[in-house]
Amino acid sequence: MTLPELRLKAKEDKRLRQGHLWVYSNEVDTKATPLKSFTAGQQVLLKSSQGKSLGVAYVNPNSLICARLLSRSSKAFGQNQMAQKITQALALREACFDEPYYRLVYGDSDGLPGLVIDRFNEYLVVQISTAGMEALKDKILAALLSLFDSMGILWKNDGKMRVQEGLSEYVEVAHGEVPEFLPLIENGTRFDVPVWKGQKTGWFYDHRLNRERICRHVEGKRVLDICSYIGGWGIQAANSGASHVTCVDASKQALDWVQQNALLNNVQDNVECIQGDAFLVMEKLIEEQQKFDVVILDPPAFIPKRKDINAGERAYQKMNQLGMRLLGSEGILLSASCSMHLSEDSLDRILCQTGRTLDRHVQVIERGGQGPDHPVHPGIGETRYIKSLMCRVAFNL
Repeated sequence: MTLPELRLKAKEDKRLRQGHLWVYSNEVDTKATPLKSFTAGQQVLLKSSQGKSLGVAYVNPNSLICARLLSRSSKAFGQNQMAQKITQALALREACFDEPYYRLVYGDSDGLPGLVIDRFNEYLVVQISTAGMEALKDKILAALLSLFDSMGILWKNDGKMRVQEGLSEYVEVAHGEVPEFLPLIENGTRFDVPVWKGQKTGWFYDHRLNRERICRHVEGKRVLDICSYIGGWGIQAANSGASHVTCVDASKQALDWVQQNALLNNVQDNVECIQGDAFLVMEKLIEEQQKFDVVILDPPAFIPKRKDINAGERAYQKMNQLGMRLLGSEGILLSASCSMHLSEDSLDRILCQTGRTLDRHVQVIERGGQGPDHPVHPGIGETRYIKSLMCRVAFNL
């Protein structure tokens, strides 16, 4: 199969040669290879301005990121290559985890841009976010069926990025049967994960190690879990011996799932839920003069785009200030961010400024990132997004 060429402008191949996988529309020599001549999802042979092959990519002429590399070879990318990359990804996860619960494929970092696969033992939840990967949908399924004796595979294709790519949204079974909830074990705690109706794939494996770290500090303590979702942090804290856990989320459905997971672990007597806006709930708890030994802040991304940095940093500042005010003497604050555009240095600065404003002594005792099933591509900074700072916060003497 002969692939059409997509040619870059002079000197626009440097970043790709250094390991990056993306091509921006302003880097393409549109006189030689007009973007409008390609269809969304089409595979192309990417070439430098001098005609040297850079590899096989897929194209979306309507996107700012108009092409993403799939392979450094010059052959069309098919089922065999898909199976090889998934096999390579699987080997890493099996080396890192004793149980089959993890992110099996993490997009660009596993050489499969636009593809995420989460594994829940015998079930797989697949999320496709680009037109190029959507065009490979049949090959993804065939590769998975060749590698796994799976009871069920779910297409969870309802992410925001699909709209930007011109793709429809849908959630449907790809193979076998997939129940509404899938069982999960993480750090010794059991969960029922709402893969059909939950956020993204239903679960967030990225904070697994950070949840394990905080659980070393919760025995006999009062814990506040802000933006709790289905209780990933809070239920693990209760199961690790916390005397009382308060989970806060804006979604009633999410809090119903918290209670379901509390019952699953027989910690329902130690868990309470408060529905409402996180900031308003925290302000009300302060008015009630409530105090906690451990406060966990894991909000959604306050900085979805670079233009949102200033407003987002103010939101992180406000949330961390409220969190510190709810801590008792020498409490533990876990401040997390999933905003790729918030640097760890910025989060350090926010915590330092908040401590000075409140006259608190802040000590960072552990730093965490995403787990090994979310490996960071060293040439693609966008693949590193999780920050987790565990701090002791004491009153200044």
